[in-house]
Formats: sequence, structure tokens, C-alpha cells
Amino acid sequence: MTKPANRQQLVIFDADGTLIDAFHAVEQSFLRHGMAIGDLERFQKRRKLFKYLGGLREFPNNLRRQFGRQSRKRLLTTLTEFYREEARLYPGMVDLLQTLIAAPHVRIGLVTRNVTIEPEQSLRSLFRRHDIDIDAFDHIACLPLRENKADQFSMARKRLGVNPACCYACGDEYGDYLAAISAAMYPFIVAYGAEDRLRLRRSLGVPEGFIHASPAEFIDNLLHALGLEKGASENAPSTAPAAHRTAPN
Repeated sequence: MTKPANRQQLVIFDADGTLIDAFHAVEQSFLRHGMAIGDLERFQKRRKLFKYLGGLREFPNNLRRQFGRQSRKRLLTTLTEFYREEARLYPGMVDLLQTLIAAPHVRIGLVTRNVTIEPEQSLRSLFRRHDIDIDAFDHIACLPLRENKADQFSMARKRLGVNPACCYACGDEYGDYLAAISAAMYPFIVAYGAEDRLRLRRSLGVPEGFIHASPAEFIDNLLHALGLEKGASENAPSTAPAAHRTAPN
């Protein structure tokens, strides 16, 4: 392995279900078209194919209303507008991101399969409403639904010259866990988004130690790993000033 170029740390975030309350955005967008997806607990237990068709109670109506290209296009337009104008970050995420942006030894990435129209613009608008400038991130990639994140994780790590042992990938799905392992990164998998703790652990085999049940638990453990919890600033690696960040690709 090539010797890392620096002693910095890299954190790559998924957007939906990790930083952003995507369930609320989808739920509200569906309601505006006369549909429902059920509660979060039932949503998390469904397999991917059926997550957005609802459970037994919602399935017939949702299927009828989603049938046809124009119906799906109208729903996608509503979802995009909701993301840009109303969608919210989970509690504590604004402070987390501002802390990481200000930390000179931390590089930040965002790798997402967000499905809105022009997803980078949607995310830029959403984060701007929360006083977060994503131009301060070091790597941004909006991927098609079927594209594996592992290649982007590895690309960011190599381009920024960060030791794999100092890299963390954060997401809310089993695929995020697999991508992190494949890219030689430590996985932070949250259980408040697309999958719940029980499904992640028992059905999908994600080790308990990688799973974080709430935004607060996730934030606390990530800050601890980065040496950024209160009173630990003297333990953070000494590196170049934050102003020396490179612009994202």
C-alpha cells in the first residue's frame, strides 16, 4: 500500500436516512398525491422493492396512483420541491457538520443516490436552508440507484491521500455497510433510516458494534472516533489549516 500523504481523517456521509429525514420527505410527498406509505417501523421492515408501495393496507391505492409515467413524474416533482423547500436534517446534524467543516484534520465527503430531479441542486438548497455550504465538502458524488458506492469511497480516499485506517463511511442501508468494507473503511451504520437495528443485525448480519440506533448515538460515536468530543481537541492530529481543503471533483 502506498504511504498516505497526510495524517488527516475522512468521513463520507450518505444523505438520505443518515443526515436527512428522508422518510418524512417521502411520506409528505405521498400524502400530497393521496397516497400513504405507513409508519416508519413498518417502512423499515419492508424489502427494497416494496418500501415505496406501502404495506397491505396502502398497496392497492399506491399501486393504482403510481401506475403510469406522468403519475410518477408528478410525484417526483413534488418530492424534489419538498427536499428543496421543506425537508429537514435529523436533530444534531447541523452542529455535527459545522464541527467537521471547522476541524482542520477532517475531510468530508457526500456520496448519495438521492432520487430527486437534479439531486445535487436539491441537496445544495436543503443544506443551505440549514446554514451548511456543501462547497466546503471535499468530495461530492450523486450516483444512479444501481451504482455501487465503493468505487466513489475509494476514489475519494485515494485522491485526498488519507490512510484507510482513518476513513469512515456512514449510511443507513446494508449496501452502505458492504461498500464501506469493500473500500477498506470503517462503517457507521444508522438504524433510524431505511433499516431498523433488528433487520440490520439479524437478517443482514451487520455486527452490532457498527449499528447506531439514534442520531444522538451516531453523532457521539463519530465525534469520539474523530477526537472531537468535548475536551478532546488536544488529541486531534496536527495538520494543515482547514483553508487548505481541495475543491470537490
